[in-house]
Amino acid sequence: MGQQRATAPTRPLLGAFTEHPASVGETYIEHMAVALRYGTRLLGAGCAAIVHAIVPALFQTTASDAIGTMHAEIESRNGAAKGAARVD
Repeated sequence: MGQQRATAPTRPLLGAFTEHPASVGETYIEHMAVALRYGTRLLGAGCAAIVHAIVPALFQTTASDAIGTMHAEIESRNGAAKGAARVD
């Protein structure tokens, strides 16, 4: 008796990794790098906020500054992505 190989539908699985990055004009690797960068910065801001909660004199604006900077970067990226996707 021959052994049958189970085949999984690769297209839907691949789409889980590629559809969203493609929708913002990035490859999977590019999107992963951007998301990891933002995630790392958010963790740092969160740690600063925790320290600030305990000792209010420390990191007084660190978390809000980081969030403001990231917000501006995201808005800029969104505007660039919309402009690049536009076909006139």
